[in-house]
Amino acid sequence: MTDQKSGVADRLRALAPVIISYSGGVDSSLLAAIAEEAIRGQFRLILLDSAIVPRRAVSEALKTARELGIACEVMTFPILDDEAFCRNPPDRCAICKRQSSKILKASASGVAIADGANVSDLGEYRPGLAVADEEGIVHPFIEAGVDKRGIREMARGCNLSFWSKPSNACLATRIPYGEPITPEKLKMIEEGEEVLSALGFSQFRLRVHGDIARIEVPEEELDEVIAHRDEITAAFRSMGFLYVTLDLMGYRSGSMDEEL
Repeated sequence: MTDQKSGVADRLRALAPVIISYSGGVDSSLLAAIAEEAIRGQFRLILLDSAIVPRRAVSEALKTARELGIACEVMTFPILDDEAFCRNPPDRCAICKRQSSKILKASASGVAIADGANVSDLGEYRPGLAVADEEGIVHPFIEAGVDKRGIREMARGCNLSFWSKPSNACLATRIPYGEPITPEKLKMIEEGEEVLSALGFSQFRLRVHGDIARIEVPEEELDEVIAHRDEITAAFRSMGFLYVTLDLMGYRSGSMDEEL
């Protein structure tokens, strides 16, 4: 693990100065922490803020940056202005990555851009990763052979508070491919997930199928959802959902990709 961290640090030194594409997740937060240690003053942390990013995620990302003692630049990313993205095709993530890369590169002034992609991402449906490669985005964790588990172990070993933070993804991943992405749907998803968070759930997804809400939580927490069914149902129906369902298969990352 020490060798892998050194590999990431060495890669950052070779890239410096560099921009780090930051989301506040464990991956990019650890990359920022390593950069602060290895190339302090020679990197910029940029967070792209858009309608597909939950407000809570933005505030938590900024809090993490403050804990690390790193200034974070927030740039507006108007992805909903892109009609192709809003049509929500299977390559939606590639469209988003192309547009986000343009914003980062416009701010980069020729310096390198790095992100927190890791080896585990290579085994999942990630069309945006290929676009990132085309755009010249560097992946220090992948180059050092670090996977998601390794990132968490590395963060824990560095005594970083976010090492066990639940994984997250943009709100658009809660909408089935082919169903248009709209501000109204994104608001319903965000409000619904805030309800689940307030009830104490930490790892969850609210998938939206028309007027049907499909809740995913880890299998061991299914009974807990049932225990709160009246409260959840009332809240979700007030948001506009006609039906509120619980996915008996439990939480799994990228479940919307199963149809592919």
